[in-house]
Amino acid sequence: MPNSYRNILVTGGAGFIGSHFVELLLQHNYLVTIIDNFDPFYSREIKESNIKEIKQHPNVVFYELDICDQQKLEELPGNYDAIVHFAAKAGVRPSIKNPLQYQEVNVKGTQHLLEFARRRNITQFIFASSSSVYGVNKNYPWNESDGLLYPISPYASTKISAELLGHVYSHLYNIRFIALRFFTVFGPRQRPDLAIHLFSKKIINGEPIDFFGDGNTKRDYTYVSDIVKGVFNALQYDKTNYEIINLGNCQTISLKEMLETIEDVFEKKATLNFLPEQMGDVSITCADIKKAKDLIQYEPGTSFRNGVENFKSWFLQQHGS
Repeated sequence: MPNSYRNILVTGGAGFIGSHFVELLLQHNYLVTIIDNFDPFYSREIKESNIKEIKQHPNVVFYELDICDQQKLEELPGNYDAIVHFAAKAGVRPSIKNPLQYQEVNVKGTQHLLEFARRRNITQFIFASSSSVYGVNKNYPWNESDGLLYPISPYASTKISAELLGHVYSHLYNIRFIALRFFTVFGPRQRPDLAIHLFSKKIINGEPIDFFGDGNTKRDYTYVSDIVKGVFNALQYDKTNYEIINLGNCQTISLKEMLETIEDVFEKKATLNFLPEQMGDVSITCADIKKAKDLIQYEPGTSFRNGVENFKSWFLQQHGS
């Protein structure tokens, strides 16, 4: 991307991945406008903490704004060279209970932003998609060229819908749309509902952990700093107008191995409450990252254990232990 593309609008910039990405932009002297509505899915206080220092930076402007409020979005001041869109209703399992709200935010909200990009002549749009779109696809590792997707949650279906909307706007309005399918991101600031954070908290507090299934489900855990470097590289991409790219680690960790690593790093054993598999969960996720390496020089470099150790340092600092 030309050096003049320096003013970036980041949605969901107070969240886990978004706040890390904003920090990376600031390291490279970008001008950043963050919008976030502090969705009550988890504590506002956590998100406020994520961006406490970021908001003091002279290159940052912050607006508390909901992407579903089209009028407020259109009133947003400033000229932007690119949009990086993290904002979404998160969570596979909660989407089963409230599918219409997920449709409203993740699909309609994304279309509001694409309309905003069209009206403001913003030609670079990076979209945070999800590995959940692959669903029960048994062709491992999952490849972007696989046209048959089998989503099994409303959340996953909304991410596919947003990817397709991106193709429409890319075709009609010459907006470069890059959809990045994230694979199980973890690290400091991880959402409290996600397994590594949730398990760590319960182990420290001596509380039983709800352990779904036999522990053999596998996830392609990807460390947050690797993910945001991939997003940053995608921001520079200018070869084609529409791409879908996996951002994962291309290595799977079982639920059992994940728990054992947390126990080892925290030096404390867990108490388990064994439960059946949950609706909406897939048995394995695994990313083919050849395309990411070829197109955006993506190269994950953080091992699972090192990532958990980094998470522990942040977690203990946050909890005063």
